[in-house]
Amino acid sequence: MLKHRRIDRICIAVMAAAVIVTLLFMNGEKLGIEPMSSVPGYATRLFDATRVHTVDIVIDDWDAFLESAPEEEYSPCTIIIDGESFKNVGLRAKGNNSRRLTEKYGHDRYSLKVEFDHYTFGSYYGLDKFSLDSSFQDNSYMKTWIAYDMMEHMGVPTPLRSYAWVRVNGEDWGLFLAIEEPEEAFARRNFGTDHGMLYKPDYKSLNDENADVHLRYTDDSPESYDNIFRNAKFDITDADKARVIEAIKTLSTGENLETAINVDEVLRYFTVQVFVVNMDSYLGRTGHNYFLYEEDGVLSILPWDYNLAFATYSLGMPNPINDSTLYVNYPINTPASGEIIKNRPLYHNLMKNNEYYAKYHEYFDYLIASYFESGYFESFVDETRAMIAPYIERDPTAFCSYDDFLLGVDTITRFCQLRAQSVRGQLDGTIPSTIAAQAEDKSTFIDASDVWLPDMGEIADLKD
Repeated sequence: MLKHRRIDRICIAVMAAAVIVTLLFMNGEKLGIEPMSSVPGYATRLFDATRVHTVDIVIDDWDAFLESAPEEEYSPCTIIIDGESFKNVGLRAKGNNSRRLTEKYGHDRYSLKVEFDHYTFGSYYGLDKFSLDSSFQDNSYMKTWIAYDMMEHMGVPTPLRSYAWVRVNGEDWGLFLAIEEPEEAFARRNFGTDHGMLYKPDYKSLNDENADVHLRYTDDSPESYDNIFRNAKFDITDADKARVIEAIKTLSTGENLETAINVDEVLRYFTVQVFVVNMDSYLGRTGHNYFLYEEDGVLSILPWDYNLAFATYSLGMPNPINDSTLYVNYPINTPASGEIIKNRPLYHNLMKNNEYYAKYHEYFDYLIASYFESGYFESFVDETRAMIAPYIERDPTAFCSYDDFLLGVDTITRFCQLRAQSVRGQLDGTIPSTIAAQAEDKSTFIDASDVWLPDMGEIADLKD
């Protein structure tokens, strides 16, 4: 018979430990504790992209939330995903231009950020944060959907996404695109538990120099890279800053780029980025809308924000935005003016290397052959349209009519098909692939005069 003056306490402690282990076993995945060598639970739940999910928002005062949306302050709410409830979750409006223009046009269908760990230590099966994209200026509801699918097809670390029917306090609010936010869960999923640092470089003012957003080397002072370090997604140290600055410094030289840049990943990223003619990006005048990942002093660029892709952005462009033939044939070798390209070293300095330049073309050949010429793209769009059409037909807050949606899908499909034909011609030399050469000879251009770009959605110009 066991005899010990502390036996009761020991037994109680053992029983308590057993209960805790049992609870963790039963609920650990929901709390973000993942089994080794497994896909995170949220990837096969909310981000099962084969169906439309339901996201119910339960919030005390929705009208007050909408009124305070411009402040982008979090409010507590309950989020119910496919019938499963999560309490005390942070919710706020998101977006810069999209939010401002939503207000300007008299709408209140804002894109939203949902943060599970804003008020408490919580997660959705390991997911800390996701966004609900409103499809503002996207009548097709597919700009981001297609761009991310292309990035994933090319092996670029890409946010997970799925369509979600959103309800607020029991009332239908509309069809949104749920997107995994690039933060802790995203980093763990793509780069492991010992992942590196993640940044979202962005400017305070478009009128500033913003050399750091463009990844241009200025000096060794961290203060010169505030637009990067101010937007770090994780706690940042002086050593973290030093590695980023050193990588940018190496990039500026154009030499030994493999020591500072994940060259292969960056080339695959730019293949898609150039195809989708996204002017509101690193290769546009703004030079932003991307994530920067650093690990062991090596930089990668990751995709973000495609609601103005497919040539539906006009800021700083010298040609009429509705010149669809121009943008279908937009050159793959100089996808921006010389003034911009020379100030974008992550593209310019890689393209000056003959080996990387050839690899970039190889990736374009692969993209066109496997994604478009194979018939995959048309099937992907057709399946998506069939899946989301019934929801859009009854979307009470939609920015466009159902007929506008159908036209938008047809337009983005036609644009991509013609763009693929042009890129194929640019690769085989029958169509000029630089701005200078195209200025001299447009005789072999793919004719896209039947494409009306605004049918994909209204075009934003920050000068408005």
